[in-house]
Amino acid sequence: MTNDAPAKKVRHVLGISGGKDSSSLAIYMRDRVPDMEYFFCDTGAELPETYEYLNRLEAALGKSIVRLNADRDFDHWMEVYQGTLPSPQMRWCTKNLKLKPLEEWVGEDEVISYVAIRADENRLGYVSTKPNIKAVFPFREDGIDRSGVDRILDEAGIGLPDYYEWRTRSGCYFCFFQRKHEWLGLKDRHPDLFDKAVAYEEKVRYRHKAMQGRDYTWTQGESLTELVERREEIEERHKAAMERAAKRAKPNRPLLEVLSNALDEDDDEAGCSVCHL
Repeated sequence: MTNDAPAKKVRHVLGISGGKDSSSLAIYMRDRVPDMEYFFCDTGAELPETYEYLNRLEAALGKSIVRLNADRDFDHWMEVYQGTLPSPQMRWCTKNLKLKPLEEWVGEDEVISYVAIRADENRLGYVSTKPNIKAVFPFREDGIDRSGVDRILDEAGIGLPDYYEWRTRSGCYFCFFQRKHEWLGLKDRHPDLFDKAVAYEEKVRYRHKAMQGRDYTWTQGESLTELVERREEIEERHKAAMERAAKRAKPNRPLLEVLSNALDEDDDEAGCSVCHL
């Protein structure tokens, strides 16, 4: 007679950022892993287009997407960090609003985490250091590239998020990885959110200049108010970059690809893969 304990169930989880790649992977894995658990780390500072797209995605998946961070949004953590804006050098937003919630949610369960890195990308996604979480990369393993991602979304009938008309990355409306022209896009499409971003910036600048003589802004080298004052210059540069990108692009390439290449001339720093997949 044996007292062998039953094998512990392995959880399959897939994080959705609100971007095209993770959404496409969710559709791709829908019938391959029926017990997949989908989750979205809600910072409390997402674009309205992101929430709308999540609703469309849930309908296509036929399953709810678990929202994490209900009690600890961006404002909570900004108080913890004494009013310091996150930046490429100090990504406390990614750590506390994206990574920790996942690890707390899965606890000590054995987990396979599905990460939406495409076959045509040379970058890494978030891989937890916790021994109970194993990351896998289905798109990379199955040779699915950018065109494959677009095809999956089109065939599912959900297409791309609407914010791709002016912005190439998902994430918070005030994400510090936004390019100059994307900040102008936020002001034009969501002036209320732009004003909130300005308010955060002005509060932090006043506090830290008084205490430390240091200046903190969302975008490198200037405040959002100064950026808007340069609108004409930024738009002229963007128009020229779009024209150059269109000439370099292969025939019939999607507008989003041309936009992405043009914006990369403004700032080619890679955003957080946790937020922007």
